[in-house]
Amino acid sequence: MSDTVTRAEIAEAIYKNVGLSHQESGDLVDMMFEIMSDAIAKGETVKITRLGTFDVRQKKARIGRNPKTMEEATISARSVVSFRPSLLLKKEMNDNLK
Repeated sequence: MSDTVTRAEIAEAIYKNVGLSHQESGDLVDMMFEIMSDAIAKGETVKITRLGTFDVRQKKARIGRNPKTMEEATISARSVVSFRPSLLLKKEMNDNLK
């Protein structure tokens, strides 16, 4: 796999390791991401063991500044998705650095 893992590479890995057809593997990946996206869009937390937790956080409206013109602008309130990696993922990442 490359430095960036794509949806197609995930589907290919499922095809090779699980034995589903290419179409079924792709559909499974799409369904999984759709379920996760729908839950996050509803404001729910998605927790995947060994990977981490996706949450929705609310950002308040604030005054920002355009760095080129130094002009102030209002940044509206919004929802953002955050990801917290699991302890196992952090450990695995750090073990790969050694």
